Amino acid sequence: MSRSLCITSAEGHTGFLIAELCLTDPNFADKLGSVTCLSLHPNADSCKELTKLGAKIVSHKPGRLRDTVSALKSIGADTMCLIPPTHQDKFDITVELIEAAKKANIPNVCFLSSAGCDLAERDRQPRLREFIDLEAMFMSSKGDPSTSTGHSPVIVRPGFYAENLLLYSKQAQEEGLLPLPIGTNHKFAPIALGDVAQVVAHVLTGEGKHGFSDEHRGQLIVLTGPMLATGDELATAASKSIGEDLQFEDISEAEAKKVLHAQAESDDSEIQYLLEYYSLVREGKTNYISTTAFHDITGGHPQEPPDFFKVYEQDLHPKHSHKKRKR
Repeated sequence: MSRSLCITSAEGHTGFLIAELCLTDPNFADKLGSVTCLSLHPNADSCKELTKLGAKIVSHKPGRLRDTVSALKSIGADTMCLIPPTHQDKFDITVELIEAAKKANIPNVCFLSSAGCDLAERDRQPRLREFIDLEAMFMSSKGDPSTSTGHSPVIVRPGFYAENLLLYSKQAQEEGLLPLPIGTNHKFAPIALGDVAQVVAHVLTGEGKHGFSDEHRGQLIVLTGPMLATGDELATAASKSIGEDLQFEDISEAEAKKVLHAQAESDDSEIQYLLEYYSLVREGKTNYISTTAFHDITGGHPQEPPDFFKVYEQDLHPKHSHKKRKR
């Protein structure tokens, strides 16, 4: 039976990569009858790219629940990948999407949350803590007899995306620095976005008698990378991969905010989210890895930091280096 899949926030990096994988990898594409992408920015380059790959793009105009429900019903999706958007009104838009999925009676829903949200404090990391409220809202449909949406739910909590480290490529290229406000003692385990997409695509296309595969259905899946690292250890891994010396610099949160505002495309809410995650690292709340689910679901091993840095070597390579590169 082929699925009719709807992916929200398709214009963002996460939504785009999941959609691209579902459309191009035969392991997933062959199980999908259609892929529709709900987008706040339907004319974005990423949406145009997905159209070329065979996705249908539907404009999402948040603010009117009835319209969002109508859009979902017109798609006719039986499966949904619900990704909170990168937007200052992320919480309200996601609440509306959760409610709309229930009213549109979509049985199989995979909700992307965030690792660390359960350890975040409401006063210190409010943007991260919001995900706990959203998870509770999403899970409440489980006992709601008026909808089939709670019938086959999955929550995926990805950790810190390794790609966020590329926001500091300017410092890496010009000064040979990796500046992060994470302190010097505690560790975290960045995960490659592609690894998150792999797990989610397996979930979205897994089949069981109740919808999603029984191996995934009802699961709370926490995903981190396979290597716990301090800032120094990340810089060392990057140095080995690109054949150049990169140094970690522990910077203040105020300085980090300035750097991110200066060179990131992210909006204020996304910058706040990143700063809150860094504060979790400083508090020692990210000193763990969670890769068992990745192994169980994909049968593979998540990307190690040296391999990640190798892929993005050109983004990090110092422009004014006079050193002979190692081979």
